[in-house]
Amino acid sequence: MRLIYILVLMLLPTLAFSQEEAFYIGFKDIELKKALEEVEKTYGVLFSYKDDYVSEKAISLNPKERTLSEVLTELKNLTDLNFEILEKRYVIISLSGEDSLDTEELDRVLIKSYITKGIEKKKDGSFKLYPSQLGILPGLTEPDVLESIQLLPGVLSPNETASGFFVRGGYADQNRLIWDGINLYHKGHLFGMISPLNPNVASEITFINKGTNPRYGERLSSVTDISSERSISENFKAEIGLNGINTDAILELPIIDKKLSIQTSLRRSYTELLETFTFNQLADKVFESTKISQDNSGDNDFSFLDYNVKLNYKPNASNYIYASMISIDNQLDYKSKDDTASREFNDQLNINNIGYGLGWDYNLNDRLSLNTKLFFSNYRLDYNFITSENNEQTSDFEKQNAIYDSGISTELNYDSSSHFKYTFGYQYTLKDVSYIFVNTEDLRFVLDTEKQIIQSHSTYGNVDYKNSELIDISFGLRSTYFKELDVVRAEPRLLILKTLNNNIKLQASAEIKNQILSEIDETVFSDLSLENRVWRLANGNDFPIINSQHGSLGFIYTKNGFSLDADVYYKKQKNISALSLGFLNPENTGFKTGNQNIFGADVFLKKRFDGFNSWISYSFNQAKSKFENLNDNKSFNSRTNITHAVSAALSYNLNEFQVALGWKWQTGRPYTIADEGADGLIFNNGINTGELPVYHRLDLSSTYSFKFSKKNKLRGKVGLSMRNLYNRANIISREYRGNNSLNDPVELIERYSIGFTPNFMFRLYW
Repeated sequence: MRLIYILVLMLLPTLAFSQEEAFYIGFKDIELKKALEEVEKTYGVLFSYKDDYVSEKAISLNPKERTLSEVLTELKNLTDLNFEILEKRYVIISLSGEDSLDTEELDRVLIKSYITKGIEKKKDGSFKLYPSQLGILPGLTEPDVLESIQLLPGVLSPNETASGFFVRGGYADQNRLIWDGINLYHKGHLFGMISPLNPNVASEITFINKGTNPRYGERLSSVTDISSERSISENFKAEIGLNGINTDAILELPIIDKKLSIQTSLRRSYTELLETFTFNQLADKVFESTKISQDNSGDNDFSFLDYNVKLNYKPNASNYIYASMISIDNQLDYKSKDDTASREFNDQLNINNIGYGLGWDYNLNDRLSLNTKLFFSNYRLDYNFITSENNEQTSDFEKQNAIYDSGISTELNYDSSSHFKYTFGYQYTLKDVSYIFVNTEDLRFVLDTEKQIIQSHSTYGNVDYKNSELIDISFGLRSTYFKELDVVRAEPRLLILKTLNNNIKLQASAEIKNQILSEIDETVFSDLSLENRVWRLANGNDFPIINSQHGSLGFIYTKNGFSLDADVYYKKQKNISALSLGFLNPENTGFKTGNQNIFGADVFLKKRFDGFNSWISYSFNQAKSKFENLNDNKSFNSRTNITHAVSAALSYNLNEFQVALGWKWQTGRPYTIADEGADGLIFNNGINTGELPVYHRLDLSSTYSFKFSKKNKLRGKVGLSMRNLYNRANIISREYRGNNSLNDPVELIERYSIGFTPNFMFRLYW
């Protein structure tokens, strides 16, 4: 009953809102930008302005009831700025005597402050996230990129990892992650529990789950395109931070005034010095059901590190050049002994992703621009299980997975008129992917290995037609030639937005995508069983190119700070691969190719009310898979099938203090039922016929920003978060482990969610 009461309190602001035109509003010596945000919340409008107009300005306004026109008139008198209202919802800010700004960019925003401040939904169906502006989110004290995305409708992470999320029923390896044009493959620190990207460095994030622009290829489900700071720093800036897991530092240095600057960041764990309660809670979940959790006498040395460097160069108004570098590294060294202490065991695991990016943006004129990018990404996973006896090595099991990914792209953008925009581009990529499993005792024996190289040439074009009084249409076509496979794949993309009135808009999308790189379950189970999936390229035979067809239809309703976004979708994926384990199909072990059909719906409601921000989202997902010679050739629930999922949150902002409470509830994942037999576990009920118990948890976050003095630039921020407040033991997976042999026993592995996990944050800025 207590949970129901909390949920009702969250939804009350959503269910009631005022229709009055006059509202009680006032400010006392606050930044103009924050005052404008309060006006947006109160009156349900959107401002468009240049940052220079509002920076370093503070205003005061006596509290009383005012209409929007009255507020804007007083703001004009206080700031000497012009405020022009368009279509009752959009407000253009310009300097006195200056013509109004072009409203095209403003018109592209469908919902501002989608979940919280700093998250917007654009007309092209994508989401924009601005971490430096991000408001409070439940369970988070810092603006984590990947964790923030998981709060969007249709995005679920049933295993509670930062990067292992499913988007609209797609698998985690169908999500593309890009940093400054560099493809990233690292799953995250602490085996996915912590985002591999420093949340305080990202400047702008684009997240796409439908109607993808044809410039993006390679993955089926989603794109997360992240840019670090692009502006030229004019002043020295620095910040340092500390939380329950790691510490980090960021520096921005001007080198040539208004032309060249550098940004650097470094983040590192300190677990070898101090293991906090936060780390121990995360580690308990990660190492659950592994030898590390079962052996209390072992010595576990774990650490992670990431850093990035970026040069921004703007020689003139027409040119912008950047050079970016990022490195993400995880290391684990676990040592243990047997009961007699004569044999020693050593697990060594190193996972690293390093990338380099170079970009050049050239504006030929106001309508024509050229963007060129080069990148290189190197991902490596190295695992060794070493056995020694009397201090002499007797065996070594090795597992390696390597990706060398490089490419170049160039894109031409032409704004022919206020209604038409054309994009044309070319991309070349080279992917070199390999894996190997080796066991060495007296002799070196290769258990399994593969190396594959694929070069691809892609050309694409896109036409945008924008007419708010008629219809907005974006049509694109991407064509890719995979040289080593000697095949061509065409990928049309379509996005339609129809405005019915000031409050209601219809949206529809359709697209075809292809993917040549995916993760597979390894054919040899490692002793540690932490990273048991490796990347592999399509070969055109037993691993064909994966194909996806995706369509969606929905509408958006906005009025007086209330927003409703609803979408239904259908996905059909062909040539997906699955590993048929020996204990499920004794006579048919190996990789199988099949299809997946997904039907789903996403509904999101949000309402701002007297300083409160509340939202609730619901996702329905029905994902079915079918493989030849599996499950009697019948379809079965995919492992991504989460039938029902609900998220609700309530946040409150008072000056520099923010607090948020959020609740997640979802049906359990499917699993394969096993029965006890005379010789152990037997499987007679088919694949994924069972469903785990319902999952739910309550999260809380709070932050406070402060200044040390009005004259001093030094600022600070403190935060506290608590995940799973009532410490529910959610079971998140039920799997089986064995060696694909009828003579070896099959072991049931159950994994549980993270328990009650508090975390803190302290940051200094100057």
